[in-house]
Amino acid sequence: MKTIADPANSLSRGLAAIRTRFQVPEGFPSAVLAAAEAAARRAPTEHVDRTDRHFVTLDPASATDLDQAFAIEPSGTDLLLHYAIADVAWFIADGDPLDIEAWRRGTTLYLPDGKAGLYPSILSEGAASLLPEGPRPAVIFTVRVAPDGMVRLDGAERAIIRSNAKLAYDSVRDADLPPGFAELTSRLQHAEARRGAARVDPPEQEVAAREDGGFELVFRPRLVSEERNAALSLAANMAIADLLSAHKTGLFRVMAEPDDAAVARLRQTAIAFELNWPPMAPLAQFEATLDGADPKQAAFMLAVRRAGQGASYQPFQPDVVPWHAAVAATYAHATAPLRRLADRYVIRATLAVANGQPVPAAVTEAFGKLPAVMARADAIGGQIDRAVIDLAEAVMLQGKEGQAFAALVTDADDRGARIQLRDLPVVARLAMPGAAPGDAITVKLTEVDPERQRITFEPAA
Repeated sequence: MKTIADPANSLSRGLAAIRTRFQVPEGFPSAVLAAAEAAARRAPTEHVDRTDRHFVTLDPASATDLDQAFAIEPSGTDLLLHYAIADVAWFIADGDPLDIEAWRRGTTLYLPDGKAGLYPSILSEGAASLLPEGPRPAVIFTVRVAPDGMVRLDGAERAIIRSNAKLAYDSVRDADLPPGFAELTSRLQHAEARRGAARVDPPEQEVAAREDGGFELVFRPRLVSEERNAALSLAANMAIADLLSAHKTGLFRVMAEPDDAAVARLRQTAIAFELNWPPMAPLAQFEATLDGADPKQAAFMLAVRRAGQGASYQPFQPDVVPWHAAVAATYAHATAPLRRLADRYVIRATLAVANGQPVPAAVTEAFGKLPAVMARADAIGGQIDRAVIDLAEAVMLQGKEGQAFAALVTDADDRGARIQLRDLPVVARLAMPGAAPGDAITVKLTEVDPERQRITFEPAA
């Protein structure tokens, strides 16, 4: 789950309602399960042997759907990132029951109490996952990383690999990682800073029990290991995007800058949290100064994520530069095929282009259809994320009905005033004629309904 962890199952009743409301699948049709069992037995025949390379994975400790493994080697002053990605396409044929079901789902859906996978677990957490349980088929992207952090795709091949270790974010040590890992990720992060990238990865929110029997939302800052691992994926996706764009094909992840209204709203949010955002500093510059270990700064980071116009998918178009504002680069999704449908097709195109072969017609056709499919899947995932946050806020505020809270109006329109509580990461709306952005107000909590994920405020007398 991107935003909420619920280790004590405090949200269970509300989560059941969310699953029903959004029709989250509970399993797979029997034909899909049968196809998955057959696919899991498929032996690789088009893969070179790369089991001599020291690949490792780095993920949350509990993760079993492992898309990525990596090895690193020097090449003069450059570093080579051998990024192995689960070869999902090896197990799935165009038009088979697994493929049809994946097109229906689009993505894996995550909730605090479990997920609804894109593929059955016999594949996503078994035969196709890069677990250290034996050889696995993979696609290796070799990314050349220069001393200044610039990246280029040097090659792509189908290969058999063996993961030597399943490393976890919260316990990994530098000695566990391939030599050159820290230097490689440092190069990538410095290049990202020079580009003015504004990726916002807010800390994970977690529901925690209070001594009085209630609950509160707390932030778990992202670990250094998470930030470094994200840099590897970003590097591969950028290198792949550059290659595909140069060959006039591909599917790209694009996102515009937050519009003026969103930035104005964020400035009011920063005031609500008493953060010092210099008037002339652009949002990206201010974001670079934020510390996720500080609760108010973490809450602001979460507000930035909510304020964006949203990313989407765009197939190659002549004379159009596919730009992702948060990454400040051309960017594709290719490194999570166990969890995102689109990645499977980007990987197939990259394999073809990197090896001088034509992109399969089925892949080119898919690039035209995938934006709508992925937009629908992303929308459902976003609605579920928002509902889970609303649920967690309601659980946190339960029992506080009648209490007053300091708040700031961040914007107002014909739907009412949007407010940000000053001391809690809670955004709400209320009817308040005449309210204007920047107004400091006091509101009273009048209703809390966790099962409907609803909290209601009114202006305090």
